[in-house]
Amino acid sequence: MTKDILLHPFLLSLIMLTIAFVLKILVDKLAKSRAEKKEKDIRYIAHNIKHFINFVMVISLLFVWSTEIQNFALSIAAFAVAIVLATREFIQCVIGFFYLVTTRPFRVGDWIQVGDYFGEVAETDWIKTTMHEIDIHTYQFSRKTIYIPNNKLITSSIKNLNFVKRFVTHHFIIVRRESFNPYPIHDTLTEQAKLYCEEFQEVASRYNSMIERKLDAKISGPEPVIHFGTTDLGEFKASFTLFCPTEKALEIEHKLTECFFALWYKETEKTKGDEGEV
Repeated sequence: MTKDILLHPFLLSLIMLTIAFVLKILVDKLAKSRAEKKEKDIRYIAHNIKHFINFVMVISLLFVWSTEIQNFALSIAAFAVAIVLATREFIQCVIGFFYLVTTRPFRVGDWIQVGDYFGEVAETDWIKTTMHEIDIHTYQFSRKTIYIPNNKLITSSIKNLNFVKRFVTHHFIIVRRESFNPYPIHDTLTEQAKLYCEEFQEVASRYNSMIERKLDAKISGPEPVIHFGTTDLGEFKASFTLFCPTEKALEIEHKLTECFFALWYKETEKTKGDEGEV
């Protein structure tokens, strides 16, 4: 017990400090005494000796407290690791914010897709990106707000749909179980599609050319395209592709659907009449 007390770092440190203090006092007295006898200024020698004593004292203190310093450093390291693990998501979000600032994949007001989420960017901050959700099939706001942590923007693909905000390449399909030769109505249906797109044809052509220049690639449009085919189950399928203003996409889809069914039933009745006459 007594040995542990005598070997305690605090007591040893106190003893070393006392010894160093006494030694420096003795050095001062000896220096003054030698200076008086030899009538020579040797204060610089005394200062060097005291500096050496301080150096030895610091080394000795570090040696005495080495175990405690090591334990303290390990505690600090463990604490730092714990803090990093606890705030990992937060740190990743901050890194994601710097990623957005430096790469600028989108701006406030752009339409984007992040994973399975579509929306208009409303706000970005250090932690999250706020979007107003959009139904990509109807191009309408769903009145829902999406908050995406910025770290998700690093690991998820980001699609900038800003071109879709004004004009869109709109696809829709009509499937029928009945089968007959649909090609007699193809030209009429195509002419109707061109008629519905006629009012914005010039603007669509310019916009389509601008997108092609920016993307440096050929895209469909602005002429409407209609294809007839079959599904995997052998049912009839009519595929429509339109390049039109986003706000008019559903309206034109409804008109073409109405026109398709009118032509379809007219042609089927005509086919049935011809078969009856035969």
